[in-house]
Amino acid sequence: MIKADYVYINGTILTLDEEGSRAGSIATWNGEITGIWNEKEPGDPVSKEATVVDLEGKTMIPGFVDTHNHLYLYSQTREQIDCATPPNKTIQDILDRVKKQTKEVPEGEWLIGWGYDDTLLKDKRHITRDELDEVSPDKPVMIRHISGHLAVVNSKAIEAAEVSEDVKDPSGGHYGRDEEGRLNGVLYEFPAMEPFFNSLPEKTVDELAEKIQYAAEDYLSVGITTNTDAGVGLDQGMKEFDTHVRALQSGKNPLRMRFMILHHLLRDGGPFDGMDAKELDRYIQKETDGRASLDSAKFFQDGSIQGLTGALREPYYQHPEVTGELVFDQELFNEMISEMHERGFRIATHGNGDAAIGSIIEAYTSALDRQPRDDHRHRIEHLQTAKPSDLDTMKEYDIAASFFINHVYYWGDRHRDIFLGPDRASRMNPLRDAVDKDLLYTLHSDNPITAISPLFSVWAAVNRVTRSEQVLGEEQKISVEEALKSMTIYGAALNFEENLTGSIEMGKRADLVVLDQDPTAIDPMEIKDISVLKTIIGGERFY
Repeated sequence: MIKADYVYINGTILTLDEEGSRAGSIATWNGEITGIWNEKEPGDPVSKEATVVDLEGKTMIPGFVDTHNHLYLYSQTREQIDCATPPNKTIQDILDRVKKQTKEVPEGEWLIGWGYDDTLLKDKRHITRDELDEVSPDKPVMIRHISGHLAVVNSKAIEAAEVSEDVKDPSGGHYGRDEEGRLNGVLYEFPAMEPFFNSLPEKTVDELAEKIQYAAEDYLSVGITTNTDAGVGLDQGMKEFDTHVRALQSGKNPLRMRFMILHHLLRDGGPFDGMDAKELDRYIQKETDGRASLDSAKFFQDGSIQGLTGALREPYYQHPEVTGELVFDQELFNEMISEMHERGFRIATHGNGDAAIGSIIEAYTSALDRQPRDDHRHRIEHLQTAKPSDLDTMKEYDIAASFFINHVYYWGDRHRDIFLGPDRASRMNPLRDAVDKDLLYTLHSDNPITAISPLFSVWAAVNRVTRSEQVLGEEQKISVEEALKSMTIYGAALNFEENLTGSIEMGKRADLVVLDQDPTAIDPMEIKDISVLKTIIGGERFY
C-alpha cells in the first residue's frame, strides 16, 4: 500500500530526472513524492482516503526554482508609478504620469516611480532634475531606472536627502552633473542612491510584509516554488530582512525562500558581523520555522551595461570613451572575498562586464587557492559577457554560473547596436558554452528588472530572440530540456538542494507545477505563452 494524500492521474509528467524520464501518474503524502508510475493511473494500491486529481492530459513538472530576483524590491515597485517602455514612449509621457500622481500623494510622502529606460524612450536620454521640478515642485520625486542601478530625483528629493551641490562622488558611484557642474538629478549606482533611500518615509515591517504577500502571489502564479532574494539589505538594510521574516512567520509568503545577504550586513560592524555561515543559516531557519535559509554573501563588482556602468575590458561600442568601472579595487575585493570565504559563506557576486567577471574570478580563485574548500559552489551573477576562458576557469574551480538570459530579448538589440557591438552581443549569456563545458548553471529573471516568468526565461534561452524579432547568437541556443532543467534541478543544485527538490523523484518534496501544454512538444516560439494552472508546494496547492 502506497501512502498518499493526493494522487495525480492521467497526466504528461516530465520528471526532469537525470534520465529525462516521463510518467503518467504520481502520488504524494505529507509533502513528499511517494509513488511514480508510467501508466496514467497508479500501478500499486494507494491509501483509500487519498484525493484523486485528474490532470486531464495536462503537463506536470517540478516547481520552478528562480535563483536570482528581488522579491522585496518587486513588492515595492508593484505600487509605484509605471515609468517603463512600453507603455511610455517619451519623457513627457513619464512626466505626465508623475504630475497626475502629485495630486494623489499626501504631504510628507515621496512620489516613487520605477522602470524608465533611456535607451527605449524616443528622447534617448535620462530625465532631468529640472523636468521633474516642473511637474512636482513641492514633493520629492525619485524614479528608478529599469536596470535598478540608476535613478533620477528632483530638487525636493535632493533637499530631503541633504545632498549638497558640492557633494563628492562616493566610492562605487557618482552624481550626474550638467555643463555648469550643477547636479542634474541622475544618480549612478547604489552608493549615490543610498542617501535618498535613507530619506524615504518610514514604513512599518507589518506594512511591508503585507506587500510581500501580494508579490508572492504573483510568483506563485508563474509556477515558482523556491525563490532566492538576491539582495537582502540592498535598499533598506535590516528592515528588508525583518520584513521577509515577518512575511514568512505570518504565512503571508508560502514560497520556500533563500536569502543573499548584502556584505555590509555581514562585515564592518553590520548586524551579522562575527557570525559564520552556519550560525547565520541556523538563525534564519529558526526565525522562519524552516521556511528560509541562507544562500550567500552578496557583492557587486560592477553595474549595468545598459546604464554604461558595467565594467568592460574594451570600450562601449557607441561610447568609446567609456569602459565602466569596478566597484572595488582588486586588492580590497580579494580581501573581502577571502574574509567571507574563511567564515564559511558561499559567495555570490554581480558581474555583467567581462572586466568585472575577470575580477570576480581572480578574487574567488585567490581565496580558494589560499584555503581550498570542497563543494563551495561560489557563484557569479548575470555573466552577460563571459568569455570561453572565463568559463574554463570557472569549471576548473567549480564556480557556478547564474545567467540573466532575459537580457537577450529586452536589451539584445541595444547591446548589438549601442553598447557592445555585433560580435560581443552575439555571445552575451553564453549558455551553450556553459552546457558544453559542463558548468553548474541556472537562469534567472532578476525581477523586477524583467517580469517574473520562468517560462519566459526558458523561451529566451531556447530561441534567443530580441524585441525586433532577430536571433542574437544562434550558436548559444540550448534545448528546451536543458532550459527547463536550468530552472528546476540545476536551480536546486545551486541551492545545495538537489537531493530534496528540483525533479519528480521518490522521496523528494512535492513541489510541483501543472501547465496547460507540454513545452517539449510545441513550437519553441510558443513556450512563453504556456499558462500555469496549478502551483503546489509541499503537497499543498497555493495557486
